[in-house]
Amino acid sequence: MKSGYLPKLLFSPSVFLVLVCVYGYIMFTIYLSFTTSTMLPTTEWAGTAAYARLLGLENWQVSLSNLATFASLYILIAMAMGLGLAILIDQKIRSESLFRSIFLYPMALSFIVTGTAWKWLLDPGVGLERSIHLLGWESFSFTWIKDSEMAIYCVVIAAVWQTSGFVMAMFLAGLRGVDTEQVNAAKVDGAKTWQIYLRIILPQLGPVFVSAFVILAHMAIKSYDLVIALTNGGPGRSTWLPSVFMYQYTFTRNEMAVGAASSVLMLVAIGAVVLPYLFSEMRKVKNG
Repeated sequence: MKSGYLPKLLFSPSVFLVLVCVYGYIMFTIYLSFTTSTMLPTTEWAGTAAYARLLGLENWQVSLSNLATFASLYILIAMAMGLGLAILIDQKIRSESLFRSIFLYPMALSFIVTGTAWKWLLDPGVGLERSIHLLGWESFSFTWIKDSEMAIYCVVIAAVWQTSGFVMAMFLAGLRGVDTEQVNAAKVDGAKTWQIYLRIILPQLGPVFVSAFVILAHMAIKSYDLVIALTNGGPGRSTWLPSVFMYQYTFTRNEMAVGAASSVLMLVAIGAVVLPYLFSEMRKVKNG
């Protein structure tokens, strides 16, 4: 009897902390979004006023537009690069473990480190442009990070660099699980390599595509530290994402209710991406 209670007793502090510090504060944030909170939380009920103000703010519209650009490019390029790297490594190349480690290494870094490193690399005064000038190509110019029209693509580059190796690992695991009998039969029938991948292998990677999309999508929605370290939201508002908007309005502009409302909408967006996937996987486990 005692042995049955011991695991529960050991887990209880962690469960309590998660309930309070995660779900408790989620509920508190939702409550704040329906109040008149400004610099400090208040209990004065305001209904959906904060949401109405949020949806009418130009800064919020800019953040959503930037998110659409960032997320679409980030997900598409990271998945394409991850799949490409996985296919190359799956060709039984030499030093496969070395290449896997090299491509996976960026994922071991924090987004703060990645953002800082890419900030130095893309800075025209000390990074790539300066290095090319020292090599003698004086007319070379790469000032995307200083350009309000191009800065968001710098964030895409850094994010893709960090996570494409992780996506590669997911696709590589999927490739190693492909039914080899179908592949061998296609080779016997004279099918070309690209036809085998297009008609046999890739269709079997459907679950991996879905998993990669869900992971990358939720990372894109909640991206914050990479943006702050790389561009700090600038130039101007050109790299503002909803997470940056939330921080600015909650802690800088003293509109806590609006910031909380933006957090709730971000949570809803992440839930819309993640929950259907989780329910689908749970249904497969239950039925299988």
